Amino acid sequence: MKKIVLTGGGTAGHVNPNIAIIPFLKEKGYNISYIGSKDGIEKTLIKPLGIDYYEISTGKLRRYLDFKNVTDSFRVIKGISDATSIIKKIKPNIIFSKGGFVSVPVVMGGYFNKVPVIIHESDISPGLANKICIPFAKKVCATFPEALQNIPKDKAILTGTPIREELFKGSKEQGLKICKFKINKPIILVMGGSLGSVKINNVLRECLDTILKDFNVIHLCGKNNLDKNINKEGYYQLEYASDELKHLLAATDLVISRAGSNAICELLALKKPNLLIPLSKNASRGDQILNANSFKKQGFSNVLYEEDLCKDSLIENIYILSKQQKVYINTMNTSSLNNAINIVLEQIDSLCKA
Repeated sequence: MKKIVLTGGGTAGHVNPNIAIIPFLKEKGYNISYIGSKDGIEKTLIKPLGIDYYEISTGKLRRYLDFKNVTDSFRVIKGISDATSIIKKIKPNIIFSKGGFVSVPVVMGGYFNKVPVIIHESDISPGLANKICIPFAKKVCATFPEALQNIPKDKAILTGTPIREELFKGSKEQGLKICKFKINKPIILVMGGSLGSVKINNVLRECLDTILKDFNVIHLCGKNNLDKNINKEGYYQLEYASDELKHLLAATDLVISRAGSNAICELLALKKPNLLIPLSKNASRGDQILNANSFKKQGFSNVLYEEDLCKDSLIENIYILSKQQKVYINTMNTSSLNNAINIVLEQIDSLCKA
């Protein structure tokens, strides 16, 4: 039986594409293992799937001066040792990495064990972890055409992003049942990413009295970000959606979201008109701004930059999006960006070590 090791973590965006390909790997007869961190979100998302999960030490690598770079460097070195030993024990035929800092030790461990590695890069500009890993990979799958210029030509392949099949199986009726909305209004789903967004949460809650006149709101606000003092008809908040997400999306008319690549590709696949609020350069390396601008240029999304986010701008952009809803859906229906699962699986099969 062919064996594959999957890795990636830190945020849901570094895990969900792995989850998307797992059922298809099983159909092809692969024995699947996952290497992740001891307390990252990847452990929470993968363990319920019945996949063998191996924990390693990991640390965050930063582009700026910080004393934690010293201590985390030792964690990364320990992680490389951990991953090398685990991979030597598993003896996989291939490794597929979705990125995030936990992937660095795993890719290095694969290289030391002479196991071929495939990396998937979601953003236009590769993150630091993938930049470190690319020299040790056989192939690098890219989501955006613009990303190909940042990857060695002999390794780059345009695949798009694998989309979880379960997202297409949501029930609008079940979604409405979860939220218990009493009045039939268009529904806005607000997502600040798997870790939430304090600024989006705060501005949205300032707008609720206005927005709720015409819309119902589902608010995924992130861990520990619930506001139990808000009890308004048409407003449903929860920290994070897992199994219920497909139903909430099925019931949703409009989406407000960060601009992480995996999230926006899912919205495109589901044909959900969306307003993107990318992380600012002050809080990130600017990858979400590039992603959002690409989708805006292609007519898939409207964009509100975080620096411009306030009560008035959010309300204005929500109503603009609502009025142009059909235009966005029509444009998304013409998209050539298809589900990447088949292309990714072809790459895995072709490089699978005999």
